[in-house]
Amino acid sequence: MRFNRMLLATTLVVVALVVQVTILARLQLPGAVPDLMLLVVLALALVYGHTGGCLVGFGAGLLADLAPPADHAVGRYALVLCVIGYLAGLAKPDSGQVRSATGPLLVVVGAAIGTTLLYAVVGALVGDTAARHVGVTSLIFTAALYDLLLAPFVVPGIMWLARRAENDPMTEASGGTAGPDHALRSFATADSLLGTRTSRAGLLGRSYRTKSRAGRLKAGRLKAGRIKGVKRL
Repeated sequence: MRFNRMLLATTLVVVALVVQVTILARLQLPGAVPDLMLLVVLALALVYGHTGGCLVGFGAGLLADLAPPADHAVGRYALVLCVIGYLAGLAKPDSGQVRSATGPLLVVVGAAIGTTLLYAVVGALVGDTAARHVGVTSLIFTAALYDLLLAPFVVPGIMWLARRAENDPMTEASGGTAGPDHALRSFATADSLLGTRTSRAGLLGRSYRTKSRAGRLKAGRLKAGRIKGVKRL
């Protein structure tokens, strides 16, 4: 990942983790807790693609595993967000621009359901049965509902920041014309200008040679006239 991607992703993940731990986790909402970390990973995955989403998801999940008051095995949430970030990155639009809000909202709902299920499955594999006592169905419903309500306030802004950081300042300054096509057009323009200057130089050279020939012929005629005049004298 490039430096601007790493810097933006790290900043957003740290801010999301602080808000998650200090505010969202203390709301005492029924069922699940709104997952701001998941929304950040999804928004960046929709801009960076599956590779970037996978890396951001793993880093965000690992940071959440290590942050207090974590009560689960280290690496559990990192694995979950790594998989979810990869799958969400596959839904990245080919043009890079989201034409409708339906796609990202569907991604959020699917990711909320998939995250809850995958987290419960991984917990069952490592011996954590807490999800059974709470109720997986209730967790899935509340997680999807909370994340869907929070997504319009988080996902569009993060996607805008990610696209803004991706833009090249030199490209923007030149009006977005930098690229292979622009280079070819510049080369063709330079070639045509060089050809025009060469043709002008050729015309000037031919004109100079014509004038020189005319001057030599005129001087020869004057000299011949003087010689004939001397003979007549």
